[in-house]
Amino acid sequence: MIYLILAFCSSALISIVMRLGEGRIQNNISTLAVNYLICLLLSMVYSAGSGSFIVPLGGGGAETAGGIGSAATAGGALIPVGSGEMTILLGLISGVCYFGAFSLYQYNIFRNGVLMSATFMKLGVLVPTMVAIVVFGERPGALQVLGICMALAAVLIVNGVGPIKHGKTADDTDAESADSSGSSSDAQKDLAGSNHALNAESASTVTAPLALIMLLLVGGSGDAMSKIYEELGSPAFNSQYLLYTFAVALVICALTARIHGQGLTKGDVIFGALVGIPNFYSARFLLLSLSHVPAVIAYPVFSVGTIFLVGAVGVLAFHEKMTRRQWCAVAMIVLAMVLLNSQG
Repeated sequence: MIYLILAFCSSALISIVMRLGEGRIQNNISTLAVNYLICLLLSMVYSAGSGSFIVPLGGGGAETAGGIGSAATAGGALIPVGSGEMTILLGLISGVCYFGAFSLYQYNIFRNGVLMSATFMKLGVLVPTMVAIVVFGERPGALQVLGICMALAAVLIVNGVGPIKHGKTADDTDAESADSSGSSSDAQKDLAGSNHALNAESASTVTAPLALIMLLLVGGSGDAMSKIYEELGSPAFNSQYLLYTFAVALVICALTARIHGQGLTKGDVIFGALVGIPNFYSARFLLLSLSHVPAVIAYPVFSVGTIFLVGAVGVLAFHEKMTRRQWCAVAMIVLAMVLLNSQG
């Protein structure tokens, strides 16, 4: 459980850094690229500590944290479970999903507004939860199922529709808080929404519902890759898996920044680097936690734990005012955490 706590603490720190960087980040894609660069460098440090940047190829499957092991190879698997090839493949897919979620989130903010975009991004937690249940056979207890439902309800309440107040709609206020909920790709979600105020005005209604579904699926799939790797990859290659993930995301992001003609300011570099450190550790600790905590518990706890911490820091450090809806969501989060950690 300690890895899971460290994971959502790191995730919350991403949103806190982004809060501090408001008005100082000029080029969000370039800032995201700096974030990926820092993540890549940290992955290289850990990979070097484990022996090599490059995973061995051509061998049989190594023992996996999920306990599948090389036995799956004998069943005719095209790529051996736990092998170096599997690590590379899953890392490539994860990197594409990371940046894909960022691009879809930006597009949805423009077409469908902040409120619906934040809601569907956060509901992406359904994807890894369902993957764990349907694909890998995890079975939560009755109280834990209730806790999962409570966590999802809290996400919906945080993103609820409300009346106009003090010149800003409750929708906008809640959506800003909702942008801070956690996943392994928090940095790109926060950066995609860093300048969402202007875009929000251009999309007061849903005009691209399919894009919202794609956002939920791609964002959720990026989160689910940690569970998939925990089952199909080898814990010996954890650092290399993250290295390939962030290398792919960096290349795509850098090319996109180049295509869009984005430059790089001092603020972009500073806050990109500051976001990159907790972003890396959030992904690393979440991956490690899945070896000890069932995914059907880990992902909802990770999500609502981040929301709770960011909300607490917002109130205590930034003197933000929470709506009644948000206080209700906080109470539901606390109850969900209790239920998710129960044995019933």
